[in-house]
Amino acid sequence: MAEYSPDPADLKTTPLDALHRRLGGRMVPFAGYAMPVQYAGGIIAEHSQCRTQAALFDVSHMGQGALLGADAAKALEALVPGDIQGLKPGRQRYTLFTNERGGIIDDLMVANAGDKLVLVVNASRKAIDFAHLRAHMPAGVKVEEWPDRALMALQGPEAATVMARLSPAAAALSFMGAGAVDVAGLSCWVTRSGYTGEDGFEISCMAEDAERLAERLLAEPEVAPAGLGARDSLRLEAGLCLYGNDIDENTNPVEADLVWTIGKRRKMEWNFLGAHPIRETLENGPHQIRVGIRPEGRAPARAGTQITAADGTPAGIVTSGGFGPTLGAPVAMGYVMRPFAADGTALDLLVRGKPLPGRVAPLPFVAHRYAR
Repeated sequence: MAEYSPDPADLKTTPLDALHRRLGGRMVPFAGYAMPVQYAGGIIAEHSQCRTQAALFDVSHMGQGALLGADAAKALEALVPGDIQGLKPGRQRYTLFTNERGGIIDDLMVANAGDKLVLVVNASRKAIDFAHLRAHMPAGVKVEEWPDRALMALQGPEAATVMARLSPAAAALSFMGAGAVDVAGLSCWVTRSGYTGEDGFEISCMAEDAERLAERLLAEPEVAPAGLGARDSLRLEAGLCLYGNDIDENTNPVEADLVWTIGKRRKMEWNFLGAHPIRETLENGPHQIRVGIRPEGRAPARAGTQITAADGTPAGIVTSGGFGPTLGAPVAMGYVMRPFAADGTALDLLVRGKPLPGRVAPLPFVAHRYAR
């Protein structure tokens, strides 16, 4: 995980802060907020809870907001490579804010709510993102931030079973579906999405309703709380990027293996910020590529670990790494030079100065189990 704050006195809290502390959450600084890294049972138990039943994560530190106006979708397309104008009401899409160099300012979710576009951006980038939007949106497109809302992620194979009891309308959503629905009698904005590789829901509600809703969800027998530690190990097993580790303002989406975020129509128009360097990289091939890596043995290769070829030639760097509880083995992601990017390529990982063997492996490490 990245974006730890240096001074605990400056930390913000989410609407669920008191609940985390009552539940025994071990609080740590993250992206300017006090957040639970784990609860009493530990990260591996919480990871397993999400893979086998359902886990509830507080993601209220994320930035929420909206774009309003008849030309909102067209205007947003000037800043992202995704097909936003083709996004139907009640649907959500993952996309990227790109800069003029083709780097990634942030990754985000965009949903069509009919009368507006609903956005969810990363906590560490939300001030930058909303300033970026305000600087580029034309007259007639209004940018709203929603600091008075909380956001929870209910994730796991039993998430839909739980949601069917509390909100049949939400349970009926297909993958990346979105809608304004009641959950346990509270007005919410729900999407069938998440960042664990499992089926699940992200539930936005008013801040004053957050604790009541979280307690209602946690009262279901399939649900237990989970913190940042499990969220990180889950997304790593799922091969999903963490902003600040795996992607940043110097990362081209082609290098990051995120070409799929560029809509078919957008590849014909190439009319978004940074389109020229991204197109050039796509046509000529990237110098480096994000890949999965399976270290041999039990020692994990953490972010920053240098990667070499078997003959000692510098090959790249690990950007995310740790233990994969589902696999019972270490896993990593990183960038390697193109000649070393093929699945099965033997590499050495310099852990504490000692070369440990590993191989390039296909992503995700654990198959996604999203709803259809």
